[in-house]
Amino acid sequence: MSRVALPHDAKAGPTKPEVRAVLMSKLALSDADHFVEVGSCTGAVTIEAARRAGRVTALERKPDRLDVTRKNLDANDTDAPVDLRAAEAPEGIPDDATALFLGGSRNYEAVLDRAVAAGIDRVVMNVSRLEVAGAATQAFRERDVLDEVVQFQVSHGYELAGATSFDSENPVYMLVGSADVSDGDDRVAADGGRTPATDKQTRSGTEGSR
Repeated sequence: MSRVALPHDAKAGPTKPEVRAVLMSKLALSDADHFVEVGSCTGAVTIEAARRAGRVTALERKPDRLDVTRKNLDANDTDAPVDLRAAEAPEGIPDDATALFLGGSRNYEAVLDRAVAAGIDRVVMNVSRLEVAGAATQAFRERDVLDEVVQFQVSHGYELAGATSFDSENPVYMLVGSADVSDGDDRVAADGGRTPATDKQTRSGTEGSR
């Protein structure tokens, strides 16, 4: 699979290739999926998803950034049809989405509520700030959609005095979960235990009646 080319700049750095690799692994997209990205920016994640999913919808509230998404998408080989929407989540999220990625923290609680209402199977959010990561983790837990939190950091080598030293990127917190209560299999809880789907359905139904 060819690398993602990003010849156009959105003045907001793209999700790094190593982070995208982990993200795609967690999403496990197939041609049966309708993937939605909230905040497409440079289009890096949209492009990766369009090489795996059956359909892709990319939301971006800033017209100039949506234009960058479009230009970078045109510069790459992709298979899936991509619907670019100048919209702010959660309003622009389609009803039949099966996988959702939040690349930023704007309106994330409303987006999670929309994911729960739509029963979206896979929901992933990337966060770089510790305080936001804590609040977002709590928001995932309150909606009973959290499977795991992954924290990782990537370093890139560079030559220094004839040897190799490393520059480290900021740590990334990746929240992974599901708002689909129809899956009968047990799921891995954030603490490493098991969360039976039947229990999740019961709790979700109780919370929804409040």
